[in-house]
Amino acid sequence: MAAGSGDGTATLKRCLGVLRDARNDSEQFAALLLVTKAVRAGEVDAKTRRQIFDAIGFTFPNRLLLSRQPPAGCPPHTFRALGLTLLACFCTDPELAGHSQILNKIPTFNDILVSPCDPDGTSMIDDVYQCLSAVMATARGPRELVTKGTVCALCQAYVKSGYGSDRALTLLLGLLAVAEAKCWQRDAPHLLAVLSKLSDDFLKAEDMTKFELCEVLPHFVPLSPPLTQDPQGRECLHRLYKGLADILGSKLSQSQRDPALKLAACLVQACGSEWIPAGSAGSKFLALLVNLACVEVRLTLEEPDPVEAEGKKEVVTACYVLIEMGIQECLREEKPLLEDVQKIQLMRIMEEAFGAVIFYLRQVKQEELEDPFIFASVRILGAWMAEETSSLKQEICELLPFLVHYAKKLFQEGSTAASLPQPELVSTEGSDLPRDALRFLLPGFCHLTAEDRPRDILVAAGAPALLFEYFLHQWELLTSEPTSPTPLTSAEMSLQTLCGIFLNLVVTAPDLIRRDKTFSSLMDMLLKSLPLVLPQKDHLVLAANFATLGLMLARILASPAVLQGTQPAKEFFGAAIRFLSQAHTAQAEPGSDTLAMAVSPAYSSAWAELRELWLLGTQALAGCVPLLPWLPQAVLQARWLETLADLLTRVNPASVDFELIAAFQGVLVELARASKACRDVIVSHHGGEWANLYGMAALEQCLSEQ
Repeated sequence: MAAGSGDGTATLKRCLGVLRDARNDSEQFAALLLVTKAVRAGEVDAKTRRQIFDAIGFTFPNRLLLSRQPPAGCPPHTFRALGLTLLACFCTDPELAGHSQILNKIPTFNDILVSPCDPDGTSMIDDVYQCLSAVMATARGPRELVTKGTVCALCQAYVKSGYGSDRALTLLLGLLAVAEAKCWQRDAPHLLAVLSKLSDDFLKAEDMTKFELCEVLPHFVPLSPPLTQDPQGRECLHRLYKGLADILGSKLSQSQRDPALKLAACLVQACGSEWIPAGSAGSKFLALLVNLACVEVRLTLEEPDPVEAEGKKEVVTACYVLIEMGIQECLREEKPLLEDVQKIQLMRIMEEAFGAVIFYLRQVKQEELEDPFIFASVRILGAWMAEETSSLKQEICELLPFLVHYAKKLFQEGSTAASLPQPELVSTEGSDLPRDALRFLLPGFCHLTAEDRPRDILVAAGAPALLFEYFLHQWELLTSEPTSPTPLTSAEMSLQTLCGIFLNLVVTAPDLIRRDKTFSSLMDMLLKSLPLVLPQKDHLVLAANFATLGLMLARILASPAVLQGTQPAKEFFGAAIRFLSQAHTAQAEPGSDTLAMAVSPAYSSAWAELRELWLLGTQALAGCVPLLPWLPQAVLQARWLETLADLLTRVNPASVDFELIAAFQGVLVELARASKACRDVIVSHHGGEWANLYGMAALEQCLSEQ
């Protein structure tokens, strides 16, 4: 055998010599036949393959690929087959696989994949897959394959189920792993055809193939465009639902259940609960899914064996996705998938699962904080805390110092990472971007800061300073975004929730506001921010939050020099007065000649969110008037008194609700007491008359006093 191998090497060397010294194509072709025979037999090591390339180069294989005239008596694809074998040989060298001469052959490789395959042409298909696999392993390869149409070719090859279609699927999985968004952007119809075939196979399979497909299918479920918007996509989803219902309704081993739960979680991430049909069968399936997920979480996280738990992190993370859907569906009031009895049962089961999550997080060691599974566990707990505050209160309170510490660590590391230069990626899918735990904890913190014990724990853990740093970061993100109208961004949502947390602290812990320098810095920040955000009509709710929080803080922090008539303070209060004064207008009452008090058109669409903030802000402004001697002059400059007097004179008093009358009276009384000029304006605009008309007794008395 060794002697035979030695003879083969000697023959190959002679052939290479002939190739180098060939005087014409015939001699070169004859030598090539021997070389390709050796290559196909796998008798060539890496060094020899490089020698073959050095002897041949790219020119001759290129000519072979282009030639349409085979030697007499040979199959039509003889030359192409030889050229492909040589290129496949060259591609085993990573340096050559990324060469432009290989990359520009990608369209040729694609053509061969989609062309009808002769029974004796299978070696060409093998060589093409070898070339494509080698190209994909290079730095530029995936991008080149996607842009040159290989995804389309691979999809067609797989759907045809011809020779090598399993390798087409493997390559597609590889491309989707590194460039999913680009693949779907360019080749959605072809990828949908693959998903259609896979989902059909999944529904029909009655053996282990069904469970193997559970592992493959998630790669073909796109986050965008949504499958629910496409008729073919909806058909695929229905088949996947029925296939999963078959699996999860059966008695399963652990190794069979885990892939099914992961597939279900993948569908939830892509489509929410839209893939689950309404009705009795759908609601039972949804309840079963969430139930199984909760059981899996408890079994794993209450498990004392960390090695076993380590291997289950991926499936538990999938279970978290299913549980989060469970939370949303239990809270859903419009067209609910679940019946009330199912909701009550699931809330109880989910509470037990969250007990296990908290138990697990309490065991976490400092060196484990980088584990993405810890992040997933904190994120899902944040979703529970945001919606369900009454249960597990004691356990959550005990965990709060850890949550603050963890969120602070990730935030500080994320800020550092964001300041470092980022390498260019083929795609950001799956890249290790900074993880933002605070974003998911904020809604829960907002609930908890309204209660004494959890608020005290959060303050003791240093939450106010961390939240202020996060506020600055989110404001920076928001102001760096384009100013065109966009849906509410996560930065803006976070800023609004942060304002809610700070408002809770202002209302319930004024002593903390006075002694903690964080709140002076926050006040300073709001003075500068409100005048910038108020003119942007798309950010009116955020402006309302800034105005109200700033006014509430100013009532407590009125003594610092920053609020005593400085330019930033005047600009802030000017903006706050504009926000408060422009909220209401007179509007014709239907079927009547009289005018009614109405919310201004610019405010009406968001009034459900603005109303409480407007009332709080108006009360806070009234509280600021006696503390800031220059404030009445700012109100006079804004001409709010004249506008308000005119409004109250014109509208039907019955159209003005009691809370609004009380809010207006509070400001008017303080202004009349603090400033003779303000009192004179109110009196000159018949203030005594409409004060009597609206039952503003305190204002009437104030105006009657000399």
